[in-house]
Amino acid sequence: MKALYSLIICLCILSIDANAQSLTTGQEVRYNPISTAVPFLTITPDSRSGAMGDVGAATSADANSQHMNPSKYAFAADKWGFGLSYAPWLRRLVSDVNLAYLSGYYKLDSIQTIGGSLRYFNMGKIGMTDQSGLNTGTAAPSEFALDISYSRKLSENFSGGVALRYIRSDLSGGFGGSTVSLENRSAGNAVATDVSFYYRSLLGAEGSPNTIAAGINLSNIGSKISYNQGSTKEFLPANMRIGTTFTTQLNDSNSLSLSLDLNKLLVPTPVNIITTAADGSKIIMPNNNSSKSVISSIFGSFGDAPGGLSEELKEFTLSMGAEYLYRNQFALRTGYFNESQFKGNRKYFTVGVGVKLHMASVDVSYVVPVEHNNPLANTVRFSLLFNTDSFSKRKKDDDVSKL
Repeated sequence: MKALYSLIICLCILSIDANAQSLTTGQEVRYNPISTAVPFLTITPDSRSGAMGDVGAATSADANSQHMNPSKYAFAADKWGFGLSYAPWLRRLVSDVNLAYLSGYYKLDSIQTIGGSLRYFNMGKIGMTDQSGLNTGTAAPSEFALDISYSRKLSENFSGGVALRYIRSDLSGGFGGSTVSLENRSAGNAVATDVSFYYRSLLGAEGSPNTIAAGINLSNIGSKISYNQGSTKEFLPANMRIGTTFTTQLNDSNSLSLSLDLNKLLVPTPVNIITTAADGSKIIMPNNNSSKSVISSIFGSFGDAPGGLSEELKEFTLSMGAEYLYRNQFALRTGYFNESQFKGNRKYFTVGVGVKLHMASVDVSYVVPVEHNNPLANTVRFSLLFNTDSFSKRKKDDDVSKL
């Protein structure tokens, strides 16, 4: 069963440089990525953010803001909205892994908004065998997270939000082989919360065509998760996302937004434990400090890298994105995501388009990796969004057709 867990974790990790070495030699850290449980929580689920290099802390609010920064909902233009997103995942490696996402919001009044989302990660089917190679059944592992959020305007330009999340991770996927004990195949359950803030304002005097926005989201702050009834516990991917967006209205029909996000996992950095075997060879084992408390790990994550400050800085990922809008009906998007080669080596460009149709908005994004043989290559995301404006237009057109 441990082999199954290892395989699933490998599939969930977005990209790993096959030629990198996980070694710590003296003070030089060559390759030391941070791994957590339920990494699907860090995957960007919607096409708009996915097309802009995975930015979203300070972009304008839409139905999918729950993942990136739920406090943006307080500034949503419509009374309500919801979205559906779907992404086949790691298709360079497997054919049946995918991520589905449902999210939405409803404005209680001019200052309060509630939101929610459901994220489901299907890991496909895995054939199981015993030590003799005989087929013992099929596992269908999956994970999901259910959120609710509340956001509120704290001033004319500033809002805050909180979200509560329930997470369930079933890595055994219902597998009931006789060689697997119940203790080693229980599903993991956890709860977490997000705390976020969002600010936006005109840049310049009244009537300026320029807007500046900033946002921060501390996400997945919660309990650890266990797959063996508490014998061992793993960290959730607690994360800090901070970003800014500059928007300029070029003219009455055209606008351009430029966004920048920084991300950092708020979990311990692995420190390799080096021991000597009986034959004198060196054995290197990573220690993820799983015994540390969640709170101490969050604060300690800014200074626990064995390579010092230089390694701490490598733990930040950079996202850059641009969005061009024409009459709020057509969007062109592009972006870039960068992660240090010593922390995972995910580097890719993204492109995408969005079209506002009669009843809904359709967004599509595409990943263009920098490195060859990247498992994220050719990743496509699809999103379908509905809002008050869409249905109001449909009702208005229906009323006109009856005249």
